[in-house]
Amino acid sequence: MAPSGFGLRHFFVIRHSSFVIVLIRYSLSVIANSFVIFLLITLRAISELTQLRGPLFLAIGVFDGVHLGHQAVISTSARHAHSADGTPVVVTFDPHPAKVLRPQKAPHLLTATQHKIALIRNLGVAHLLVIEFSSEFAATPPEQFISQLVAYSQALREICVGHEWSFGKNRAGNLDLLKKLGASYNFNVVGIPPVMVDGEVVSSTSIRVAVETGDLNRAAKMLGREYTILGTVMHGEAVGNKIGYPTANLSAHSEQFPPNGVYFAEAWIQGVQHHGVVNLGFRPTVSRGESQRTLEIHLLDFDRDIYGEDVEIRFLQYLRPERKFESVDALARQIEADVKQARELCAA
Repeated sequence: MAPSGFGLRHFFVIRHSSFVIVLIRYSLSVIANSFVIFLLITLRAISELTQLRGPLFLAIGVFDGVHLGHQAVISTSARHAHSADGTPVVVTFDPHPAKVLRPQKAPHLLTATQHKIALIRNLGVAHLLVIEFSSEFAATPPEQFISQLVAYSQALREICVGHEWSFGKNRAGNLDLLKKLGASYNFNVVGIPPVMVDGEVVSSTSIRVAVETGDLNRAAKMLGREYTILGTVMHGEAVGNKIGYPTANLSAHSEQFPPNGVYFAEAWIQGVQHHGVVNLGFRPTVSRGESQRTLEIHLLDFDRDIYGEDVEIRFLQYLRPERKFESVDALARQIEADVKQARELCAA
């Protein structure tokens, strides 16, 4: 678990076939801009639980956003495991179950898997089980799912979940059934009550609404951190280069965007902080009629090839709405004004 007094700020990830090294930046008045290296072992099948030393303490959930409610589940499980010299394991699912069960109504994700992995690791967990959520898995009866966890654990001591967690075929499993199964298999069950912020229950749905409507302060309160979007830089049409303001075009892993517009933003690339101007929307001045929203950032005083790299974007201040200009030259003049405003905000 992170040392007392530290707070998760930013991270980047080095991937391997069976583990992930997460480099996490902490902020503290005395120790600043330092990195702590953690090794996170990622399992991809329930049967791989046999590799872990028991007793096992499992925190189970989708955990999209890893918000304060999720953090309460995960940190409680980790704390119980550490006090009993056990092994804490977070069990989650990929893709989001709604993507499989009701794809037409599936929610926009708050955190992509790699983003979620880094956030979970900071809560004191070294082991993550990511279960592929398929139609076949969705048909598993709740009792069978729990019996599999028991069978492959070297002594399953505890399962910790949110108070409204449901599982198994037709979501037939709930906290009451889990407690009955716990009594049968001799493991403890902990149901975490809802976490409240400003009189409202913290939930992924509420955070999505807050982000979508641009209330990023409310989203941050529920998340316990600023809302950020993680994306990979991809090749675009190089329109920015042609007008003197090159941009990094991001393929966002997280799907929930704030409102369209131009923002002063912070970008983290391989653990290094940069500032820039983000345009989020449909680029009406240069668009060829595409219907997909784009996320691009012009980084201040930056000149390096970052194609294929991950960038974490934090929206610091809304500057103006996106609009169509009468010409590309007019767009360039407006971008010049946007960049000037961003520089002033950097200096403030």
